[in-house]
Amino acid sequence: MKSSLVILSAAFGLAAAVPRHNHHAHHQHHQEMKRDDATATENVDVFVAGPTVVMYSLNGNIISENDVLEGIKNGTLVWANGAPSLADPSSSVIASTSSAVAAASTTFLTSTSSSYSSSSSSTSFSTSTSVSSSKQSATSSAASTSATGLDTTFPDGEIDCSDFPSDYGAVSLNYLGLGGWTGIQSPGSGSSLLGLTNIETVTKSNCGGTNCCSEGMYCSYACPAGYQKAHWPTTQGLTGQSVGGLLCKNGKLHKTNPNYKTLCITGSSEVTVLVRNEMSTSAAVCRTDYPGTESETVPVTANPGSVANLTCPDATYYEWTGKTTSAQYYVNPAGVSAEDGCQWGSSANPWGNYAPLNLGVGYSNGAAWLAIFQNAPTTNEKLDFTITIEGDNMNGYCRYQNGQYCSGKNYDSCSSSSGCTVSVSSGTAYFVFSN
Repeated sequence: MKSSLVILSAAFGLAAAVPRHNHHAHHQHHQEMKRDDATATENVDVFVAGPTVVMYSLNGNIISENDVLEGIKNGTLVWANGAPSLADPSSSVIASTSSAVAAASTTFLTSTSSSYSSSSSSTSFSTSTSVSSSKQSATSSAASTSATGLDTTFPDGEIDCSDFPSDYGAVSLNYLGLGGWTGIQSPGSGSSLLGLTNIETVTKSNCGGTNCCSEGMYCSYACPAGYQKAHWPTTQGLTGQSVGGLLCKNGKLHKTNPNYKTLCITGSSEVTVLVRNEMSTSAAVCRTDYPGTESETVPVTANPGSVANLTCPDATYYEWTGKTTSAQYYVNPAGVSAEDGCQWGSSANPWGNYAPLNLGVGYSNGAAWLAIFQNAPTTNEKLDFTITIEGDNMNGYCRYQNGQYCSGKNYDSCSSSSGCTVSVSSGTAYFVFSN
């Protein structure tokens, strides 16, 4: 069964509310991805549609749709990024993505009455931001993977599918065993302009690490920190699955988004979102590959004393069935490498899709919405360091520490299960990692 969660806030103040979720879905209706032993022997992940249940949360508590509609009507409740489409309870709604329920891209809501006080593409890119704070001066390091050709027009239909397009901004991740790609999806029979069906996810055991991007497949890729993938097909999964990447057609790589000439684009120019690592060890943060397989395979490494850019997508970046989406990042325990933490794992280790904690990042309706929340119900594991959101023009307070998600001016309103959310209208925001 799939769940969809819509987040509400009381009109008199910002609520510390975040989505309830499994792991890496980004929109309002979700589908489970089956990954059992039987599927693994076939080297594919099969998406199976199921009924959708829509839930509404206020301050971490589930409330009824009637209460939602009444609260919206009388002004005591508000949406954060516009009124979402509410499912007709008499209709049958089928939607899907890979595994999991809810993420940071689920609709955030905020106050209507309380008041609180760009990067451009270049031929060669690496993080070079230097910041200072009252606590310390954090200088940049190799916090993100460098890339070349970010502003170079991709030659549509000229590069062989066997060649990874690293000369055009894409970052090759060879440790995933997919020839540098972050994920590869193969639509099956029955696909048409109405939607792609029988979508299978290629695994490294299936392709052996070479020539994984084959005829008819969508091949997804990572971009360096501060950038995000620009290509996915207009035609998505027939029952709601997201699909992303370049298309291998007639042996050549083809763009799938006519709106962009390059492979990578920047996020919102209104707010810069950074990780500032004040610890003595590195931390791997992994964005889900969305639209695409939605595995947590896009890496950002924040080295000690450095900052790393977390791309903040605008609400117009990718729309799922007409609904806006945002980015979700998995935060691994201190010292876990991106090679280990930014790929599908198992319950034997608290990293990858079993990482303890998620960050939600997205820009909508004049503000960046930033959230910290537990990777539930996947795991109850506690992250071994503190994360605090700081920034310019910030509305609200949010900190994770010792298994507690705390809001309030003195971080005195805490919960072990409900995360916290803030909004930042402009400037720079930081997820500060500290011991």
